[in-house]
Amino acid sequence: MGDDLGDEWWAHEDKSDASEAEEETQQEKQPTEKAPKNTKTKPEKRKSVTEGTVKAKKKKDNEQKVSNIPPKTETDDDKTTKPKRKRKKKTITDVLASSEPKPGCPADLQSMVKLYFSDKRSVIEQEELALQDPSFLSCNDLTHTLSSFLKQVCPKWSKVQKQHKEKSSVVLLIICSSALRAIELLKQMTAFKGEAKAVKLFAKHIKIEEQVKLLQKGVTHVGVGTPGRISALIEKDGLSLKALKYVVLDWNWRDQKLRRMVDVPEVKLDFMKLLESGILNGCKEGKVKIGLF
Repeated sequence: MGDDLGDEWWAHEDKSDASEAEEETQQEKQPTEKAPKNTKTKPEKRKSVTEGTVKAKKKKDNEQKVSNIPPKTETDDDKTTKPKRKRKKKTITDVLASSEPKPGCPADLQSMVKLYFSDKRSVIEQEELALQDPSFLSCNDLTHTLSSFLKQVCPKWSKVQKQHKEKSSVVLLIICSSALRAIELLKQMTAFKGEAKAVKLFAKHIKIEEQVKLLQKGVTHVGVGTPGRISALIEKDGLSLKALKYVVLDWNWRDQKLRRMVDVPEVKLDFMKLLESGILNGCKEGKVKIGLF
């Protein structure tokens, strides 16, 4: 009996020891099982920290880039949003409208001729073509009509008219800017010309061949026209300058845009070519005199 109790006590001790050993083993296992969980969470935290650092760095870089871009100035905005205002150039009309009309004088024509030939002729040639004061008639002071002016500059007109016998040539040449102005001047000079024959020398509605035939047909004393057509007639030998004594320039008259004959570029160019074609040489030889009306 005593032996049975002893065996039971030892058996109970063994069970308790076994249970304690199991508990210890379970306790030892628990930390080892949780360990992988802890090891998993640590990399995740590092990953999230790394991603946050990269994002913050990118954000900082972007901010630096933005800060390095210079801000748009007002001029940039004006260029992109506001249309440019073009500065209006002053026309000849604007300039002349703001200035009082002033009668032309020999110095005006002299300076214009000098400027025109400054880059086209040598210094010696320019001196030969330069207009001198004796080459000029008295100028219009803006008080004369065409007839009164012509009577002043051509006091012996009736005698000159009778002595003229050359065909295809004129004694008096009046140069103006347009056909309409030429017709107006022909009407204004009626009191002066008397029985002298005058001819229209412009291109409007008149063929150059008709004008050549008219000049060859009989003696013509006065020619009134534009520099372009007069030059063309000289080139075609339809008009001769042999008998020419007086050249009157319609210098002071202004059109609707307040331009004088020499203010219109194409007319001015034709006029300078006409002077070069023989009138300047006639002035140099003392055969031709120029008047500014």
